[in-house]
Amino acid sequence: MRPPVDPPFAEVESGMRVVDATGAEIGRVAASRPGDPNAVTVQAPPDGAGEGLSEVETPAAPDVPPDAAARLLRAGYLRVDGTPDHYVAADQIAEVTGDVVLLKVRTDQLTSGR
Repeated sequence: MRPPVDPPFAEVESGMRVVDATGAEIGRVAASRPGDPNAVTVQAPPDGAGEGLSEVETPAAPDVPPDAAARLLRAGYLRVDGTPDHYVAADQIAEVTGDVVLLKVRTDQLTSGR
């Protein structure tokens, strides 16, 4: 059973505009993933692991260094389209108003994709 999702995060939908703490628009929500406090790694399983099991579609891990990916997977995150993409941890969301996600942080404080 997953823990409850923080209210602002639960209101986010794909396509919403994302605005940082300075009021600058940084892009639109491309994807979201609720947090999993038990997520500890983003490494691929060893060859042959899980053979014979049916495949379940799981959203890909964020394309960031492993330590940042593990934090985002535990907290939950948004991927914001851009060049590069930015990743917003659920705890960096201040509020959701209309079709806008307002952040607690500046763009330069976000994790950027590779």
